[in-house]
Amino acid sequence: MELTVKLETFEGPLDLLLHLLEKNKVSIYDIPIVEITNQYMEYIHEMERQDLDIMSEFMVMAAMLIDIKAKMLLPKKTDGEEEEEDPRAELVQQLLEYKLYKSISYELKDRQMDADRMMYKEPTIPKEVAQYVPPVNMDELLAGLTLSKLNSIFEAVMKRQEDKIDPVRSKFGRIEKEEVSLEEKVSVLENYAARHKNFSFRGLLEQKSSRVQVIVTFLAVLELMKTGKIEIFQEQPFDDIRITSKIAAD
Repeated sequence: MELTVKLETFEGPLDLLLHLLEKNKVSIYDIPIVEITNQYMEYIHEMERQDLDIMSEFMVMAAMLIDIKAKMLLPKKTDGEEEEEDPRAELVQQLLEYKLYKSISYELKDRQMDADRMMYKEPTIPKEVAQYVPPVNMDELLAGLTLSKLNSIFEAVMKRQEDKIDPVRSKFGRIEKEEVSLEEKVSVLENYAARHKNFSFRGLLEQKSSRVQVIVTFLAVLELMKTGKIEIFQEQPFDDIRITSKIAAD
């Protein structure tokens, strides 16, 4: 089944997934992960010439879909064993939140357009009245205030500040943008393949230090496969993928 789409149509991977679910007329709560993943990967192939920064977001989601697909293919738990959580649960939650925010954005946009047609009267309050500030009686304001009450107020304020901190995201480090050139990665991989005629795909990815490095290495492998410089094979399902080089050593 072919799927022809344009990147400009979608604002991100979740937007594309919602489109596929609506196109296939399926429920978010019961995603046919195999079919949706296949259609999503067809779209990824259409993106090979797109900007790397944009494509990386879709590649991360593709990896998530493939991981869910693999878990769905595993044998189900037998009687007596603890029931496992549906592998699609996290994806479903993300789609529901994205759909909610997208609906709200449309609502706000409609209100903004309606606001352009509203007329209002400029305020006519005299400047002297607008600038008037009533005097403050400090004795009345601080009446009954003690150090104990000040301490209680301080603790309440600090508690509210702590409640605003996400216990998970607050532990994340600073994300630095890493510039990675696909052309350079292809050249490096060609030299590596010339020296190693047979090597592990997993081992190749494990040598990379960041998510962007892994994604660009994966794209470089696809590029060399397309040009016929390497071949990949897998003896058994779930076995490690092996790469065979056809590049002659210098």
